[in-house]
Amino acid sequence: MDSLTSPLADVHPEGTEYGAAQEAHVALRYTTLDEEYTAIRERAAVLDLSGSRVLEVSGADAGGFLQRVLARDVEYLTSERCMTSLVLDEQGLVVDQVVVWGREDGMLVESSVGGGARLLEHLRSVVGDDRVEITDLTGERVLLGLEGPYAWGVVGRLVDGELAALPFESVVDTTWDGVDVLFARTGVTGEYGYKVLVPRDQAAALWAKAVEQATPAGQEALELAMLEVRQPTHHEHADGADVLTMGANWLVDITKESFIGRDAVLAAFSGGATRRTVGFSGGDTVPAAGTPVTVDGEQVGVVVHAVHSIGLGAPLGLARLDADLAAAGLRLTVGDADVTTLTSPYVTPKSWSTPII
Repeated sequence: MDSLTSPLADVHPEGTEYGAAQEAHVALRYTTLDEEYTAIRERAAVLDLSGSRVLEVSGADAGGFLQRVLARDVEYLTSERCMTSLVLDEQGLVVDQVVVWGREDGMLVESSVGGGARLLEHLRSVVGDDRVEITDLTGERVLLGLEGPYAWGVVGRLVDGELAALPFESVVDTTWDGVDVLFARTGVTGEYGYKVLVPRDQAAALWAKAVEQATPAGQEALELAMLEVRQPTHHEHADGADVLTMGANWLVDITKESFIGRDAVLAAFSGGATRRTVGFSGGDTVPAAGTPVTVDGEQVGVVVHAVHSIGLGAPLGLARLDADLAAAGLRLTVGDADVTTLTSPYVTPKSWSTPII
């Protein structure tokens, strides 16, 4: 399967810097990280999410199939709702974190940015006797996002003011400039978030109108904002950690009677994870993944992922620690730097205190 490239590259700002996000070739940043991060946290940012594959699952057994492959219960997901879930393999390891959009006939499954090829391969491998059809709509539709404490204002000026105040995880069929689009209120940064699924041949026009109202933000700023509110990213499951070790159990419904990976998840819950993932901040430099975490010279964990947090003004990372050290407020050593473990969210989103008016 060819690497995904953005159909909007021709209308991205001059000087856009590109790079890899799993299978996708994405815009990492359009201008500067500071500017794009500030837009997400203080104003409104527009996101090119074309690195996410959108898969249509239809057919007589579509509902039952998705109920089997998703770790959360979607039996009663209506065409006006969407929800986030993990897709796991039989070992309970993460295949992808997805957003499931309810439809009248089947559902749409939105992959993480760059995670679609692996997701599609997994779904097709577990179809079995189910009467389902899995169609990759990536060549036909483009997904755009809006995030920020004033993203609702952009929605009002760009699409429809009534859509700005939709309940979280709502989905609406609507139109933009006479074109049928699918609109959802959902996001990953802790700020107000919205997504628009638009026909590919209209995506550039919608992008051009959106950047008149909001600042383009690339994958680098998006992933930083996600980390600051403890949204999982692909960096966390790249090492094969299970759900409990990652701390992503909120994306799994263990009361659900059956789903792929359930036995492994229950075994992990019963046995308890020997390591847990904890946020930390401190030091002057960003530690590399794999950097040892120590207490009094004894290694107690390892860094999974770290970046410089603009919101904290300091390095921010995730570490896998011995389970008895999975707590906030502990002083640890990462490499040669003293750090402190944190409780999430590590940065408080402005949207939490900003009303939609």
